[in-house]
Amino acid sequence: MPFSATILTLYPDMFPGPLGQSLSGRAMEKGLWQLETSQIRDFATDKHRSVDDTPAGGGAGMVLRADILAKAIDSAAPAEDPRPRFLMSPRGRPLTQSLAHELASGPGAIIVCGRFEGIDQRVIDSRRLEEVSVGDYILSGGEIAAITMLDAVIRLLPGVMGNMESAETESFETGLLEHPHYTRPADFEGLPIPDVLKSGNHQKIHDWRMSEAERLTRERRPDLWDAYMADEDDVD
Repeated sequence: MPFSATILTLYPDMFPGPLGQSLSGRAMEKGLWQLETSQIRDFATDKHRSVDDTPAGGGAGMVLRADILAKAIDSAAPAEDPRPRFLMSPRGRPLTQSLAHELASGPGAIIVCGRFEGIDQRVIDSRRLEEVSVGDYILSGGEIAAITMLDAVIRLLPGVMGNMESAETESFETGLLEHPHYTRPADFEGLPIPDVLKSGNHQKIHDWRMSEAERLTRERRPDLWDAYMADEDDVD
């Protein structure tokens, strides 16, 4: 069975969006993954199709109702559905390359896209939603975050990328940021390609790329560098 993603959202027209283009779009056409959306508003019970209400205890904004969202989840994903369930949320577990690999090796994902101030906590608890964050910032809703997570996962599915060696050297795959890249012309506005990349010496090129990856990680992401060095110490 191909990787299957089900998105619960108030804005199904946002999908597939960018996921219908480039690598992920071609992979969808080949049947390597599939996508379906569920309109949460379809499960509203009043004539206005209301899905939100004021927060208990007072405060600004509105909250997505527990009963309506629970019905939407139960309809899209019965209890026996083996796919993990996620809520895109700024307070969630960070989306990492490791998580993307974990999901790419599984059957798919059920993703709830929140709106307003958030969703009723009782749905998170009762429907076993794992909260996932794409960064320390606030978006208008979970749709863009869901697209981001799926894009990170889909490119790792078997058959999606033509050259897996390219994926293996990308940022975060080795614990380091990726090294700089160069191509023609050999001289661009007085800036030449580093001589080592024109040497034909594969070992020297490998060593240079590794050195640059370490330098960039040390300068730009000291958190990753510390984790990388800790892993190196464990190996030693």
